Amino acid sequence: MLDQPLELPCGAILSNRLAKAALTERIAVGRMEANEAHENLYRRWSHSGAGLIITGNVIPDRMHPEAAGNVALDAEADLEALRRYAAAGTEAGNHIWMQISHAGRQTPGAVNTAPHAPSAVPMVLKHGDHGDPVAMTENQIRAAIDSFAWAAGKAKEVGFTGVQIHGAHGYLISQFLNPRVNKRDDQWGGPLENRARLALEIVREVRAAVGHDFPVSIKLNSTDFQSDGFTLDDCVAVVQWLENNGVDLLEVSGGNYEIPAMVMGKRGEAPVVKESTQIREAFFIDYAAELREHSDIPMMVTGGFRTHAAMAEALEVDAADVIGLGRTLISEPDLPARILSNQANALDVEAGITPPYTRMPWYYAQLQRMGRGEAPDLSLTGEEAMAEFKHQEAATLAALKG
Repeated sequence: MLDQPLELPCGAILSNRLAKAALTERIAVGRMEANEAHENLYRRWSHSGAGLIITGNVIPDRMHPEAAGNVALDAEADLEALRRYAAAGTEAGNHIWMQISHAGRQTPGAVNTAPHAPSAVPMVLKHGDHGDPVAMTENQIRAAIDSFAWAAGKAKEVGFTGVQIHGAHGYLISQFLNPRVNKRDDQWGGPLENRARLALEIVREVRAAVGHDFPVSIKLNSTDFQSDGFTLDDCVAVVQWLENNGVDLLEVSGGNYEIPAMVMGKRGEAPVVKESTQIREAFFIDYAAELREHSDIPMMVTGGFRTHAAMAEALEVDAADVIGLGRTLISEPDLPARILSNQANALDVEAGITPPYTRMPWYYAQLQRMGRGEAPDLSLTGEEAMAEFKHQEAATLAALKG
């Protein structure tokens, strides 16, 4: 089943059921510009065998990136560089969708000391550099909605074949949905229908900007894994509202920077999941199955998949329509093609990356290598990767400020 095409509600067709999920690349140069590194990286992933490639965070408001190395798409963006990026990413005939994101209060403090958020609720982290968030005005909320729609229109113009709206992981849309963060008492806060207003209006405006036959996806938390936060019941209701607003693919995820389940489970530990979920590998498969009972939106599930058997089973039991592969496509960029030919399962490289806190820098270092046109180096140590990561982050931030 993994090799079967999927027709989306808008009429677009994915050639198979494997997708490269969004991964922050942090390889933009200068003032958040796309460059040859993106072309090299996404050309490699275009030839990976996946029918769908989703980019990392592309920012429509350069004052609110996820990291200094994100690409910005606003009036100052280099559209020709983005055009080359899109062309490289579709070289093998696959889809490439731009993920559009606004970090809100999760914006790095080194970039913005007073980031916009639904309410002035600061981050609660043992480690991390974030500024003091400022509650958005009505005009600023409207400007954010317009920026998503404008960026989506430009994404289509330069050759991306779809867009994904990032509504998960504690970024701006997720912040509005989360009652722990959204303390507003106007039309954007309080009951769920108000907290969901930003997501729904962004989807509607994006759809208006790109037309009826262009894929529009959204990434949404199934739950924030926080008491009094965004819950699965909330998610069910929001998904039903989204179904009436032209969403072609829903990617199910969870967590935020305070509870990073999307990366390593609750409170930085291994994901706490039911035994049935462990057997089926995917972190969010049970949440997707629950959402499936309430919505007909095609669903993508990402996180934890390692074997052909588990991926095929997720489709066979109708828990997902698309299987998202993330960090495994950094260590093994040709994995989808080998899975589709039933030649291989994913390698388990993470156990060898020590100490554990060096794992994400290890992946960033591999992305840097692929951006230079080199192959991943699985012999790279965690300590080596951390040193390279710190050097690169400092250079990227200096260039952004310079």
